Amino acid sequence: MFEKLKSGFKGLVSKVTTTELKAESLTPVVTDFKMTLAENDVAFPVADKICDSLIERLSGVQVKRMEDRKKIVDENLRQVLLEVMLTNQKIDLIERAEACRRKKEPLTLMFVGINGTGKTTTIAKVARFFHNKGYSVVLAGADTYRAGSIEQLEEHGKRLGIRVIKSTYGGDPTAVAYDTVNHAKAHGINTVLIDTAGRMQTNQNLMNELSKVKRVVQPDLTIFTVDSLIGNDAVLQAEEFNKAIGIDATILTKVDADVKGGSALSVTYVTQKPILFIGVGQTYKDLELFNPDKFVNMVLG
Repeated sequence: MFEKLKSGFKGLVSKVTTTELKAESLTPVVTDFKMTLAENDVAFPVADKICDSLIERLSGVQVKRMEDRKKIVDENLRQVLLEVMLTNQKIDLIERAEACRRKKEPLTLMFVGINGTGKTTTIAKVARFFHNKGYSVVLAGADTYRAGSIEQLEEHGKRLGIRVIKSTYGGDPTAVAYDTVNHAKAHGINTVLIDTAGRMQTNQNLMNELSKVKRVVQPDLTIFTVDSLIGNDAVLQAEEFNKAIGIDATILTKVDADVKGGSALSVTYVTQKPILFIGVGQTYKDLELFNPDKFVNMVLG
């Protein structure tokens, strides 16, 4: 994964290593690289940040006679990327689940995003993640709009041995989510995962419906699921959802098929919300906790 981004960074390091470390010499090389970032789904504000920070860090650096220039460039680039990837907020799901369990309250996660991102399958993967860590789970089928969505969630629930609370199509999604949280409280269930209707971020009526679910249920976290393959649209979607209802974190899906990799850099920087997981395949176990250090090591080889 991320082959094109890896190749781009490798080329940059090679060019900068043979360039005089002065702003006037670095600027043309780094400006060319900015287009490489854009071609690999890195949003322009993020590309600007990376390039400006790299020039600032390297300008005037004195390289001693026996020092490895490539290593110096590589380490500075690594620090720049980490600055882009890190957010002020760090979310540890297990820590939060444990804190809720001590209070005898369920940890409630509400999942949002548009159709086609793999949101429902991702919810099933997250359910397995909690189940494997020793936390009981109940699923809320609050997507009462898309035909087949409830059956899809039920099928996942059946395979995982997890109950799904549901309504009829056209029913009130807020009522379903609310009933599921109450069911969890009454039965001592540790985790509630709420599936909501996938909707275009420009559909104001449906976004208002999501806001209502959030207002009534008051989930601990609102998690935005987005397809990493859609490039800069991922950033636009994240911005709109964050503006309309407020998101706390992101899950990137279909990362295993992403040869570019810019979405991960962009969504984090633009929303200032952490990525919790990346989806790396079709099975329930194909969900990895996102680690910025690991991501940066991956794209820099």
